[in-house]
Amino acid sequence: MTDHDDHPETQMPFGHWLLTQRDRGDWVDGIADAARADRTFPRNGDPEAVRAHLRKQQADGDAFAAVDDAEGDCMAG
Repeated sequence: MTDHDDHPETQMPFGHWLLTQRDRGDWVDGIADAARADRTFPRNGDPEAVRAHLRKQQADGDAFAAVDDAEGDCMAG
């Protein structure tokens, strides 16, 4: 038996993780920059809360693709 956590997303909320992303060199940089500039961004939200927020903001498809990539990276730990 190990102490391994199979759910890395429980360690840090996805929204907060996204806010910490800088200088990645990919399109997650853009969504992270926008999130840091958005006072209403769901800092403690999961990926679905972030997507719901983007829908309210009428974000384009690239923003959703960036969230998909970020979610994969966050889950990979």
